[in-house]
Amino acid sequence: MHDDSHIQSLTLPPEEAIVDIADFFKVFGDPTRLKILFLLEAGERGVSSISEELGMQQSTISQQLKLLRASRLVRFRKDGRSVLYRLDDEHIHDILALGKEHWEELA
Repeated sequence: MHDDSHIQSLTLPPEEAIVDIADFFKVFGDPTRLKILFLLEAGERGVSSISEELGMQQSTISQQLKLLRASRLVRFRKDGRSVLYRLDDEHIHDILALGKEHWEELA
């Protein structure tokens, strides 16, 4: 007979980590934010480029980018008067690729 509590303690992260990971995945739950992330997969873009591509107001895109920055999914750099956004790191590329791959398997 196995002691299930021992197995759980080996595989289950601490409660604080669980909450942080849940919050991380919540950010991916918004279609607009997901569209922005997929656009940024191709490289850096400014707010006006993203808003034009998605047919949305720049203020809406800026609000979503602010949340994505706070969640450390995107980063930015200034280029003169322009601000360019990109995915924060390779992990974000991987997460998007896995999500897309999973969706394709279900389709």
